[in-house]
Amino acid sequence: MHIKDIDLEKLSPMMKEYVKTKEEVGTDCFLFYRLGDFYELFFEDAEVCSRELEITLTGKLCGLDERAPMCGVPYHAVDTYVNRLIKKGYKVAICEQVEDPKLAKGLVKREITQIITPGTNTRSALLDDNSNNYIFSICYMGEKNGIAMADVTTGDFLLTEVNDIKSLMDEIYKYSPSEIVCNEAFMVCGIDLEEIRHRVGCLISALEPHYYDDDRCRKTLLNHFKVNSISGLGIEDFPHGVTAAGALFMYLTELQKCDLGHFTHIYPYVCDRYMLIDSSTRRNLELTETMRDKQRRGSLVWILDKTKTAMGARMINSYLRQPLLSKDEIEKRLDAVEAFCKEPVERDEIREYLNAVYDLERLIGKVSYKSIKPIDMIALKNSLAVLPYVKMITSGFESELIRQISEGIDELRDICTLIDEAILEEPSMNLKDGGIIKDGYSEDIDRLKAAKRDGKQWLAELESSEKERTGIPNLRIKYNHVFGYFFEVTNSYTGLIPDDFIRKQTLTNAERFSTEKLKELEDVILNSEERLVNLEYEIFCEIREKIASELDRIQGSAKAIATLDALCSFAIVAERNDYVRPKLNTKGVIKIENGRHPVVEKMIDHDMFIPNDTLLDNSKNLISIITGPNMAGKSTYMRQTALIVLMAQIGSFVPATSADIGIVDRIFTRVGASDDLASGQSTFMVEMNEVSNILRNATSNSLLILDEIGRGTSTFDGLSIAWAVVEHISNTKLLGAKTLFATHYHELTELEGRMSNVKNFSIAVKEQGDDIIFLRKIVKGGADKSYGIQVAKLAGVPDMVIDRAKEIVNQLVDNDIIEKIQSIEIKNTNNAKKVKVEHLDEVDLSQMSLFDTVKDEDIIEELKSLDITAMTPLDAMNTLYKLQNKLNNRFSFD
Repeated sequence: MHIKDIDLEKLSPMMKEYVKTKEEVGTDCFLFYRLGDFYELFFEDAEVCSRELEITLTGKLCGLDERAPMCGVPYHAVDTYVNRLIKKGYKVAICEQVEDPKLAKGLVKREITQIITPGTNTRSALLDDNSNNYIFSICYMGEKNGIAMADVTTGDFLLTEVNDIKSLMDEIYKYSPSEIVCNEAFMVCGIDLEEIRHRVGCLISALEPHYYDDDRCRKTLLNHFKVNSISGLGIEDFPHGVTAAGALFMYLTELQKCDLGHFTHIYPYVCDRYMLIDSSTRRNLELTETMRDKQRRGSLVWILDKTKTAMGARMINSYLRQPLLSKDEIEKRLDAVEAFCKEPVERDEIREYLNAVYDLERLIGKVSYKSIKPIDMIALKNSLAVLPYVKMITSGFESELIRQISEGIDELRDICTLIDEAILEEPSMNLKDGGIIKDGYSEDIDRLKAAKRDGKQWLAELESSEKERTGIPNLRIKYNHVFGYFFEVTNSYTGLIPDDFIRKQTLTNAERFSTEKLKELEDVILNSEERLVNLEYEIFCEIREKIASELDRIQGSAKAIATLDALCSFAIVAERNDYVRPKLNTKGVIKIENGRHPVVEKMIDHDMFIPNDTLLDNSKNLISIITGPNMAGKSTYMRQTALIVLMAQIGSFVPATSADIGIVDRIFTRVGASDDLASGQSTFMVEMNEVSNILRNATSNSLLILDEIGRGTSTFDGLSIAWAVVEHISNTKLLGAKTLFATHYHELTELEGRMSNVKNFSIAVKEQGDDIIFLRKIVKGGADKSYGIQVAKLAGVPDMVIDRAKEIVNQLVDNDIIEKIQSIEIKNTNNAKKVKVEHLDEVDLSQMSLFDTVKDEDIIEELKSLDITAMTPLDAMNTLYKLQNKLNNRFSFD
């Protein structure tokens, strides 16, 4: 049943209010409507939600001829159900009762308090502590495009601009947002939105045009940050980024229903300040997750992240997203890591203090959203309590960066003291249950607590004093639900009743009275619990608002602690794993002695990893062609080189005995490939797309890792492509990027000596009869064979297949193509001379085109001459059979 199909006039008053609220949130959002102790959903929301959440679908009488579909969840379990829907990519609106049902006249007033989407979810159950949960805003303008991103849980807000779609996609894959909002132009610009949804797993939606109005966006930012001009925010050079940021602020304000006070700064960044790592390279190098299992264990971050806080873990992730290009900035980080390595006692003391630090960034996010609980306040207090000690220790270091961190730590003693004086050490989990505020913080609360605890004693004392004052020995204080507390005096003593006693009831043998003092006690005792809970809540809110006014200070200390934690982690990793400080140069030289793969060495038992040297530069050692059998370690060697360079540029020590790293602007990898069935692309097409991307976007300062270029097609075509790629890269006028090039085309080893900047290397292998032993060592010179049959034997291929393979390879060796290879002339691209190259394979039957019809003209002409309208079905089948036989005979090969 759909709302649009029903007669609204027939609905009950409550259902009319529901429909009105539902129209506010739209059809793309589930409405959780609070009714008593449940959140209810109706009509199509109920039908879809019951199916997605696997809960019972029922019905409700609503004034229509048939019952309205309905389902619901208990209010105390709502987070669980909301998280499940958000994980599936849905939006959820929460509609709460905003007045006390006891005080309501007519229908209870309800309002939407929050609209939750994948990018605006603040519920911790669905968040990864070690990663940011970004929401993107894209202002697509064609030649220049604005990007703004925010993490609503931490208050991080960044913006930038990019020139083209490729750069835009790189930023999306770099940050992996859980939600993207954009202008309509982005939706129709030609980007494969389904590919983004599939690879990033995010919700993508276009906002109405008014969100991306330039003037409105600027005013939104000026109002929020309380500045007079955009230049006051330092973002005047990013006009489209400003528009994207303003649109995002409007969207978040509309959904979160609060002032977003924890967004205290906008941080602009220029993409050119950081190393570019595209999505393929991030995946191939397994920076944050493994390619096969998508697990953290086995990735680079698994090795580097030994942080004590969630903030530090997120900081390391940000370093991996954006390795530095500035030599000075890298050296500052390296100086800090070295300082912590040299002072292990102080470093370990800092880490011990950091054990007590909770996630400050997300705690202050809760303060801003007014969702912080009393137990969170204690976590905040305990975190702030260690700041003075951390600041004192870090102030003694000489490293410039550590000194900056120390100066950036605000001790926040006032906030810590406020919480310590006000909040119980073990407060109630629920704000509405009381049990939050300490004794001595508020006189009113102390009095109400005493009334709750000492009320009977107060009544006994009042009774005793009144007996003595009036001289009535049997005067008693009693209670019932009609009159509350009262004095009861038997008729025999009514003559002693004083004037200030107020008669409440006359009985057969007694009178009942009250006094001002008794009324006051009655009010205190009977209402103390409810008033105590309400007053504690009010005072808690006052404390929360005081803290909210200091969010900027807390955020500054949180960032300082996160940076400190990340650098300490780098130092611990360096010490435990025997890493060294890399030297940095701007001459383009990468010289690594005894380099190791940081992850693989930890996955191998008994320290059996074999280290290797690497030398790349811009002259004679531009390209290293690496040959050797499968499983010998070529890919591991190339990946470790890329990882060592990347680690150096994030400010980490590296796994080697020495390393001199020339700063690279980009790292590209082409390692392995698989069919992309979803987009209809074969292994070879995927490979060629990646190669095209590398050759078009790499620069002379880039590092290229190329593995098995050309293996997805025929031998001669693949070899030709690989050869041409090496030629192109080696030409310093066209590219000239430092390259590690692994291949099974041993013919490429002919390029050494014919190209001045190409060198051959191979993986050492020891033969024992028909068996081989991988020595895992990189040595100069090319391999003379691939050892493919030996590898197949190691893999357990049946002996009869192995024997037959040996026979065939011996026959093929007789038709060696080396002589043909040697007849190829190197294209002298530096001088732009065209040299004719001998064709290796004029007729390659394995690559014959399906559309090659030159030899089939007779069959085509016969098909054209057929008069199908005059043929019977049997004639048609016979003719088709005859033509099929002709083709079968023509393409049968011995």
